[in-house]
Amino acid sequence: MNDAALPAGFGERWVNTMFAAFLDRTEALADLDRRAGDGDFGANIAAALRRARTNIDAEPPASYTAWLTAVSRGFLGTGGTSGPLFGMFFRELARCTSNSEPSPTEFSRGLSAGLATVQRYGNAEVGHKTMVDALAPAAETLAARVAAAGDPGEALAAAADAAVQGAAGTASLVAKRGRASYVGEVARGVLDPGAAAAALILQTAAAAYADQPGVIDTGWLDTIT
Repeated sequence: MNDAALPAGFGERWVNTMFAAFLDRTEALADLDRRAGDGDFGANIAAALRRARTNIDAEPPASYTAWLTAVSRGFLGTGGTSGPLFGMFFRELARCTSNSEPSPTEFSRGLSAGLATVQRYGNAEVGHKTMVDALAPAAETLAARVAAAGDPGEALAAAADAAVQGAAGTASLVAKRGRASYVGEVARGVLDPGAAAAALILQTAAAAYADQPGVIDTGWLDTIT
């Protein structure tokens, strides 16, 4: 793989694609949380995106780092458990490069660093029915594809697919962390909303790289919900 920077405008396209995807799925994510937690996840996501948009409008970003930092700050200012965790996750992604756009290697390292931060502060592992169940296989897949010098677009798509499969697998789990852990077996059969959101994030990254923001298959989420 030529480890040149990802295409110009990747960060901007990713953030805008992410905004659109989440706004379309806010109610679905909220419904998952009502069935597995306390029902505030969708509202928190929407609030985080509004804060991020306000940050962007106040100070238009000029680089990948600035775009992702605006998103990070939007989530860090949101209540609940997931808001700060996603905020720290995006903060690590924002820090992955000092250039206008990250290289595939830098992006992969940022994703792995974001996962490590979420695990450190959330005390979650794969199988605990959290966003880690989507982020861990995505980070592992992307790192392997980058190490094997694969095509960047195919690498991001494979990472997104791994995240989707990981998120889908949470439906059969009993939560060990988060609000869903309080209801135990009641939440079995329900997709974890944090994992679903993490999978959407990776899907929007792949779509942004391909410059196809409208081509995001969320049929897996519709089927499970």
